[in-house]
This record gives sequence, structure tokens and C-alpha cells, in this order.
Amino acid sequence: MTRAYVLHPDLRSAAPLSRAPEALLAEAVNLTEALDLNVVGADVVPLTQPRAGWLFGSGKIEELGGLLHGAEVELVIVNGAITPKQQQNLEKTWKVKILDRTGLILEIFGDRAQTREGSMQVELAHLEYQKSRLVRAWTHLERQRGGLGFVGGPGETQIEADRRALSERMGKLRRQLSKTVQTRAARKRAPYPVVALVGYTNAGKSTLFNRLTGAKVLAKDMLFATLDPTMRGIQLSGGRQIILSDTVGFVADLPTQLIAAFRATLEEVLEADVVVHVRDASHVDSDAQGEDVLTTLRELGLEDERLDRIITVYNKLDLLPEDEAHALRNRLDRAEDVLAMSALTGEGAEAFQDLINERLGADEVTRDLHIDHAEGAAQAWLYRHTDVLARRDEEDGAVLTVRAGTGAFAKFAATFPASAGDLVITADEGAAEIA
Repeated sequence: MTRAYVLHPDLRSAAPLSRAPEALLAEAVNLTEALDLNVVGADVVPLTQPRAGWLFGSGKIEELGGLLHGAEVELVIVNGAITPKQQQNLEKTWKVKILDRTGLILEIFGDRAQTREGSMQVELAHLEYQKSRLVRAWTHLERQRGGLGFVGGPGETQIEADRRALSERMGKLRRQLSKTVQTRAARKRAPYPVVALVGYTNAGKSTLFNRLTGAKVLAKDMLFATLDPTMRGIQLSGGRQIILSDTVGFVADLPTQLIAAFRATLEEVLEADVVVHVRDASHVDSDAQGEDVLTTLRELGLEDERLDRIITVYNKLDLLPEDEAHALRNRLDRAEDVLAMSALTGEGAEAFQDLINERLGADEVTRDLHIDHAEGAAQAWLYRHTDVLARRDEEDGAVLTVRAGTGAFAKFAATFPASAGDLVITADEGAAEIA
């Protein structure tokens, strides 16, 4: 097992962070351990300002070099961004492989991807990252697992040194991903509302997903245990059918390459009827993690209006001392669209379903829409974004019996005014009328 050492550069001149450097170091250690690496040590390294070309000062580099040599370290994780020049200089001086935070997260994603689409997305993100890091001096470490080759040497697919070949590979991946997304969109005809679970990695989304669906999605006390989104149809209490989506966990400073690559995969979040933000109530940095998730959702394109309507679930009540759990329950009882629960024990699972039912039914109405046969795009939009309960074909078009919220009707009217006709939306009354 590769012996790894984790360093967290604590930039003192930077704006004050909401988290302590020790907490950030602990997260980096957890990320490293998620790759089944042997973490032999970890340190916070205070920095007044990073040194160009080296990151650390000469004295600290010498000190750390002796420490790494004594511990027989093979891989150093730097929990932050480092330039290719800094990486090259530190690798030559310390005679170890260097991996920054972005590279570490990419490696984890490469190890976790199970579907063809997920693997292609990760490879594309990896190639984007490697544009400026094509020359690697350290390829002697034995490959011990899947992934993309940051940690274990050259890997199954060696990155060509030639930039033109690299660009060609990236272009091919983009074309393949485009076809995959189109295929998925063509077959996506979900007849029920979609509820998407989002949250910081290891917040308990998969445990909640398994609790509600009876599925066996990997749910471990491990960062990024789930990568590829999973969707299941379930019946809520009261009989309402929904599609529940478990998505990849977010993390602070998620590499921009991954945000871009997984935008298509996470379209379920952007198009979901209800977004549920699962938070780890027991984590010391729960508030900061919650802000990281919201920031990422904004970067993905979720509108502020929808962000304000997210249902927030404070999970892992079972890990809180009873007095803290009791206080949290009492505080959240007075709040809207918020609840406390334990996905592991099942506490709050029924209240969760009730909340989803309440949200979906609050502004939901059913109307008959006459769509001309020539308006195929309008029909496709309704099948994709609403619940089409029935269809009756006539000579001049199709009459679709549609159930949806007022927001969906409003979006349809704005997108397809000719097909919507005189569709009037009254959000306050939760009504939609066809003149």
C-alpha cells in the first residue's frame, strides 16, 4: 500500500475561513484514505504567502524533506492548488510523487465511476487537468487499484505527450458524451415527479436513499462513496409515486473541471421537481458544508428562486448527544421546509415523506392541453417536465391531460406560447386555466 503524507498549506494572508485549518487537514486525510492509501502522517504548514516555483520556503522544504525521507513516504498530498512548476520542483527535491487537492479528487472520482458515462466524464476532467501537467517524472509506483493513474503510475491508458493527440482524445470524449446525453434524454419519460437528493459528501444521502427505496446503493462512512447518480421509483405514504435520485456528494473547492464534466449527469438536480439538501447535523463544519453545497448548485445553474425552496434535512441525529438532538428537533419544528432525522435508524422518515407530499401537492393542478400534431417539441417537453396522465389523439392534434405545478405551466407557456394558447397561471391560488 502506497505510503502517503498529507500537508495543508495554511495561508495566513488569505481571507479568514469559516473552518479551522485542522478541520481542513482532517478532511484531506479522509479524502486520501478514501483511496485506500496508507496515511503515515499529516501536518498543517503555516504560510505567510506562497513562494513562486516552490510553494514553501527553503527551510520548511528541507525540514519536510527529512521528515518524508524518514517515514519512507512515496506520495505527498498537498491540500490546495499547486502550479506545475511547484509540483515539479518539490518532486525533484523530495523524490516523491506530489498530488494536489484537484488531482486527489479526480483520482477518487476515477476510482469510483461505475457507468460508462461517469467514466468518460471523469476522464475528460482528468485530461483537462493534465493539460499543463503532461510530463510526469514519477511512474515507478505500482498500480494497486483502478482510477486514472495519478497515484499508481502510468495506468491503463497512458496520456500522450503530444498535445494534439490529447486534444483529439478530448474531442472524441465530448462527442461520445453528447451522444450519451442525447440518448438518455430521448428515453427520459419519467411519468412521476423527480426528487433529487444533494449534499456534502458523506452527509448520508445514500443511506436515506436506501431507507426510502430499499435499494442497496453503496453507503459507507467514506467520502465519495457514491459517484454515479442512481434513480428509483418509489411510492410515498398516501400513494403518490415519485422518482428519487441519489447524486454525487459535493465537497469544498470542487475542481472546476469536474463541475463542468458532471453538469450533464447532474441535470436531474436542475430539472427536479423537488431538491432535498441533506446535511450532516453531527459534523462540526455542518454550516460551512451547507454553504459549499449551495455554492456548487449555483455554479451548476440552479436559479436563486429554486435555491430558496430547497428542502433541508438535518441527518445523523443518532450521532448527536441526546440533549443536542432534542434541541435541534425543537428548533426545526418551528421552521418550514426543514426537518431533523436519522436515515440510519429511520427516525423522521415518515415526516420526510409527508414533507415531500406537501411540497409536490401545494401548487399542483391538472389540466387538458390541446397540442397540434406539428408541435412535437411541445409534446416532448410536457412528457419530460410534467406528469402526463392521459392522451387522446384527434384529427388536428393531441389532448394531453397534464398534472404539474404552476411553475411548470408557466415555463411551458413561456417556451411554447403557440401551444399554450391562453394559459393563465395564478400561483397564489395554485390554478391553471385554459381559456
